Amino acid sequence: MASQSNTFLKQKEISDKTRADIELHPENYKILTGDRPTGRLHMGHYFGTIIDRVALQNKGIDTNILIADYQVITDRDTTENIADNVKNMVIDYIACGIDPEKTMIYTHSAVPAQNQLMLPFLSLVSEAELLRNPTVKAEQEASGHTLSGLLLTYPVHQACDILFCHANIVPVGKDQLPHIEQTRQIARRFNERYAHVFEEPVALLTEAVELPGLDGRKMSKSYGNSIALSNTEEETAKLIKKAKTDSDRNITFDPENRPGVSALLTTAALCTGRKAEDIAEEIGDAGCGALKAYVTESVNSYLAPIRERRHEIENNDEMIKEILHEGNKKANAIAEETLQQVREAMGMVY
Repeated sequence: MASQSNTFLKQKEISDKTRADIELHPENYKILTGDRPTGRLHMGHYFGTIIDRVALQNKGIDTNILIADYQVITDRDTTENIADNVKNMVIDYIACGIDPEKTMIYTHSAVPAQNQLMLPFLSLVSEAELLRNPTVKAEQEASGHTLSGLLLTYPVHQACDILFCHANIVPVGKDQLPHIEQTRQIARRFNERYAHVFEEPVALLTEAVELPGLDGRKMSKSYGNSIALSNTEEETAKLIKKAKTDSDRNITFDPENRPGVSALLTTAALCTGRKAEDIAEEIGDAGCGALKAYVTESVNSYLAPIRERRHEIENNDEMIKEILHEGNKKANAIAEETLQQVREAMGMVY
């Protein structure tokens, strides 16, 4: 445990130094980040990652966002609704401030050269290393699925995502650090075995507050406890009205003992910029009805400009297709160039 703690502290120190340097030299950095299109993006995604992506993009960093459609089938038996999920993911990105003129948005399945990197990369990791990756274990347990070959090699596929575009920073939460270490290891082993092609990327630890779901658990599409960015004001009000609370009329912020009430207070705090404790004190003994009314107003006010932008673009199918077409075209050019570098390093140019 001490070793793990020391490792995290070291990575946190590197992350902090990198963030400080970004402020001075944003042109030196390239980001790879992304999402699986398993459903609609929700407020947890927004506060957890999207805000940070927009901020980093606007600092002038070369930003790349992957819609990881192939990774949907790591733990699911169907790709039903995937096209609609991809479309709405693009809409949400744009509505939240991602600028396709500055940021490359692309999909796994449209970039074959990137996926071809899996073959040489798989030769650089052992079965034991893949089996002991804690993130893979956690995702398998959460899904309840048997361990598929794709899920087992998920960290290697993620290494392809990061290294194909020579990204040197990857925004992640603490639980994703093993993936980044695996990517660094693959880059290092390739460079040592063949020739120096890849830079070892750095984990940029996200500083966002984790937004709990409406039942106090982690906000997740699979739990059905999330507020989607695409929800209307009325849908949002209904979801909040049904949120789990308790019978104590006096509102207090106590995440351990009152997870439902505290989740609502956290949501309102993020949307208003206030402290959860101050909101709780203000509502006092007015009860959970008053709390839910406050949260509903806070969320709907906060999401209003995002919804307005969404409404402007959600029926513009041609624009959405063009954004993906251009992103995929750019990604393919980068991937082909990287694959050629890999072939040359391996002596496989005939």
